[in-house]
Amino acid sequence: MFGRQLKLLRIRAGMDRTEFGNRVGYAAQSVASFEQGRRIPQPGFIDQADPVLDAGGLLLAMKEEVARAQCPAFFRDAARLEAEALELFVFAVSAVPGLLQTEEYTRALLSMRRPLLSEDIIEQRVSARLARQEIFNRWPAPLLSFVIEEQVLRKPFGGAAVLRGVLERVLLVGQKRNVEIQVMPIDQEDNAGVDGPFTLLTRKGGEQVAYLEVRSVAARCGIIRSQALTPRESLRFVEKRLGEL
Repeated sequence: MFGRQLKLLRIRAGMDRTEFGNRVGYAAQSVASFEQGRRIPQPGFIDQADPVLDAGGLLLAMKEEVARAQCPAFFRDAARLEAEALELFVFAVSAVPGLLQTEEYTRALLSMRRPLLSEDIIEQRVSARLARQEIFNRWPAPLLSFVIEEQVLRKPFGGAAVLRGVLERVLLVGQKRNVEIQVMPIDQEDNAGVDGPFTLLTRKGGEQVAYLEVRSVAARCGIIRSQALTPRESLRFVEKRLGEL
């Protein structure tokens, strides 16, 4: 749908793909891919294309839907719910949660996937994950809670520099008033998150949505929070870990 609208607006403006591409900084081949739905445009392209084509905000209005289309098909509904959530709880056991990742960390994770992902898919999913981080700029601000297993903060995915960057981001985001980040110690004898990672979202009206059965997830949230380090202790832990690198 976006591609068809883009083509109609470009033709209305009297520009061929080469001229339009030059004005927005993209090759004619890329413009053709966007128009034909073979590639999903980056947010920056949409920001430039709308005024160049005098679209009056039409393309900008589709920006969020286009961003969600970059997500894997199985995650698109979750991405929509995430963007609208009043509260979000994430329990991470294998990698730093996507909302806290840096571009380099995300790219390193996706590059390790098996079977291998194409470079186009990797870039598309990197963009999608970064676009999800707009949740931190929303107002009213949602309440965001993260509990991260300690070993996650020790895994050098992408190398020490990449790990340092993502730890710095965790510290930075953890300073926000609407964000709580906790670390589940590796030597914690009782861990209600033993069954694995999950995300719990609270929607308007109090409805909760999760990847697992909601009641069991909701009950585990409180237990996991009580077992993890406090937010203050967790940020000190991340700071200490950063100093060890």
